[in-house]
Amino acid sequence: MSILPNAYYNYLKQAKADYQAKKESVYRKIKRIYHETGGILGHRSMRIFLSREQIFLSKSTVHKYMNKDLQLYSICRRKRPSYRKGRAHKIFPNLLNQNFTASQPNQIWCTDFTYISLTNGTIRYNCSIIDLYDRSIVASETGKWITTDLATRALDKALNSQKKKPENLILHSDQGSQFTSVQFILYCQEHGVIQSMSAAGCPFDNAPMERYYNTFKEELINRFHFQTDEELNHAISEYAYGWYNQIRPHSFNDYRTPFEARYQLDQIR
Repeated sequence: MSILPNAYYNYLKQAKADYQAKKESVYRKIKRIYHETGGILGHRSMRIFLSREQIFLSKSTVHKYMNKDLQLYSICRRKRPSYRKGRAHKIFPNLLNQNFTASQPNQIWCTDFTYISLTNGTIRYNCSIIDLYDRSIVASETGKWITTDLATRALDKALNSQKKKPENLILHSDQGSQFTSVQFILYCQEHGVIQSMSAAGCPFDNAPMERYYNTFKEELINRFHFQTDEELNHAISEYAYGWYNQIRPHSFNDYRTPFEARYQLDQIR
């Protein structure tokens, strides 16, 4: 039985139309996800978001669709400024030595401060703590002053958020006065927290916190204006515990979210 030429060409024409329609549908989904997330997703993270909608594409295809076809680019982080390593003056030894891995949750936490400006120019300070096991945010506290009290509140919040009291927990920080104060040291000792500290003037010794705060500022602080403490605190809470922990894919976790990594939930690899 022979196939008429017109039927064959009509088949090719229909197949091409179906392919183009499917491609346009993917384009629309990419643009929707891109704008819903504020333009912060690169092609690797976009691939994860597409997989959640049962669209499975290779990294190279998503990269082509985003960058070449749609000209959608993720927000670029500012380059890290250069630092000079300061003279070591440790209160506690550096127990990590830039080994930022943990074999189980609540084994090693890192903490640090960053500053945030409200629209009226006043400064607020955020103290966050991350778990090196899955890079989840276990606590985030914001205050008007960068004090030992703020650091203690953040650690207290982190400890109280756990179902079981962590044992032999290491808390890594820089040598800021907030972490070397008598008040903070006594709090750690009372709760069985083992302190570890970076070398003076060496932010690379606390690189996971540096990276988190870079991401935090690019994806949240630098994109919005906050007029009140209430607005700022709500936004930070939504970002840290919602977006960052449960929605945003993290390269350290093989592009699973911290929540998925902690509870060993499968995700596209």
